[in-house]
Amino acid sequence: MSKIAIFNLSGEAAGEKEIADGLLETKRGGQAVLDVVTAYRAGLRAGTASTKTRDEVSGGGRKPYKQKGTGRARQGSIRSPILRGGGVVFGPHPRDYSKKVNKKLAALAFRRALSEKLAGGAVSVAEGLEGIEAKTKAVASLLKKVAKGRATLFVTGVANKNLNLAARNVPKVEVTTAAQANTYQVFRYPVIVADAAGLAGLQARLSEGVEK
Repeated sequence: MSKIAIFNLSGEAAGEKEIADGLLETKRGGQAVLDVVTAYRAGLRAGTASTKTRDEVSGGGRKPYKQKGTGRARQGSIRSPILRGGGVVFGPHPRDYSKKVNKKLAALAFRRALSEKLAGGAVSVAEGLEGIEAKTKAVASLLKKVAKGRATLFVTGVANKNLNLAARNVPKVEVTTAAQANTYQVFRYPVIVADAAGLAGLQARLSEGVEK
């Protein structure tokens, strides 16, 4: 059984909750996590870098200077890649970096990433997170004891406006819902703090892959 620590908003321990090991996906999915995280990061790339080849650079209709008698190397066009302002050889051009990931692979990757966090004791529950004040100090005091300076992902059952306002100025902190949490977020943050509804939502997504 994996244990989940429960804290109050002051960061004081308020009990524990157990997760059945049968829900955890620890035997497969390692490659799926790598593939999904790679695809997610690739999708963040804009792919808008662009350079001009010598065919696309304007000018160059005549020779820059005569062929012989100057003591310089011969040049046929100012668009040559070896001249300043000329074309670029093998330069970047706009492209799509996105990678396709099917739904089953994505679901497996999420279950594996979350299972590792649960098995490692990186997931905890904060009681009363639903009614937190929209103040930075409210989140800062909780994280000081629960996360101890580590990057943290808050997971709630439904969108929590006050939590978003309280956490937006705290570095290395992100807020999401259980339905919107993705593999990259779970994999990236060493600490996950959820409210009761958020934990229930994560458990529901975890149990989707359990054979009945």
